Amino acid sequence: MGLDYQLVLWNKDKKTYDKIIAGSMLLYIILFAAITLVFNSQTSIETLVIRAFGSLAIVMLHIILVIGPLARLNSSFLPILYNRRHLGVSMFIAALIHGGFSIFQFHSLGDVNPIYSIFTSNMDYDSLTNFPFQVLGFLALIILFVMASTSHDFFLGNLSAKVWKRLHMMVYFAYALIIAHVFLGAFQQETSLFTIGIMIIGFLIVASLHLITAFKERKIDTTKTEEKEGWLHVCDISEIEEDRAKIFTVENERVAIFKYDGKLSAIHNVCKHQGGPLGEGKIIDGCITCPWHGYQYLPHNGQSPPPFTEKVSTYQLKLEGDTVFINPKAFDEGTEVEPCNF
Repeated sequence: MGLDYQLVLWNKDKKTYDKIIAGSMLLYIILFAAITLVFNSQTSIETLVIRAFGSLAIVMLHIILVIGPLARLNSSFLPILYNRRHLGVSMFIAALIHGGFSIFQFHSLGDVNPIYSIFTSNMDYDSLTNFPFQVLGFLALIILFVMASTSHDFFLGNLSAKVWKRLHMMVYFAYALIIAHVFLGAFQQETSLFTIGIMIIGFLIVASLHLITAFKERKIDTTKTEEKEGWLHVCDISEIEEDRAKIFTVENERVAIFKYDGKLSAIHNVCKHQGGPLGEGKIIDGCITCPWHGYQYLPHNGQSPPPFTEKVSTYQLKLEGDTVFINPKAFDEGTEVEPCNF
């Protein structure tokens, strides 16, 4: 969490993260170029750059798309998730180099505006096999540009978390455009079973991880709770780890019940920053800490510690022996609720 917007706020971990990204990208380009020149020494520099950075962007996009579900399945991947936006901006730069060289080589040597040429050089829009695949790549590049240019928390804070999240969910639309772009390009220019095979494997990995995560999340939403005089029975105290939470669905909303210092408190599960799952975080320095980007909330009132202003809804709990019950009616965001002592 930060008080002021800065262009880039690098700490030691972010510097290390970015060095790994830059080093890995450079290594990929070097290896791609070496392998290409060994097997096809006649490849031009322009073609080499287009293919190297295009394939690099696709590899990075697949990594970006699997980080989310992997972090939900295994907390060891959370450090990668924390700075995923750095990876996204780096991926866009690779895609921009690919797109820029492609436009220069195929559309900049005539009398027509290069951008106009992308949309008019091939007019077979009614053909499936001859559809102008470069248009799809250009549209995907525009989406990636919008995402990269709005990745900073300044835009998140001013667009609102909900609008910003919806905007950045367009990455899946961009991914669909890129898949079509690559498949059509592979069929129309030179049939490459290797390229097609890699894309199929990548898609299957992305789809499988998202489905596995969805089924895991569905168990939370479909777990039945018993009602007793307006209170819902959720669990026993022993089912909640110390300084951790157990997540339940109450009135179609996910709620996290935290156990700390001999107390229990319940808050809405969704972080105000980017919709992170607060219940998958832990208590650090007395605050519930979101596992995605470290945003913090006080467990007894759902408020971020001053001077921060984020707030989430709170819920009332009661104990009968070791059994935990929750009132399904949420309090207003930031409402203080007396914790349950045990």
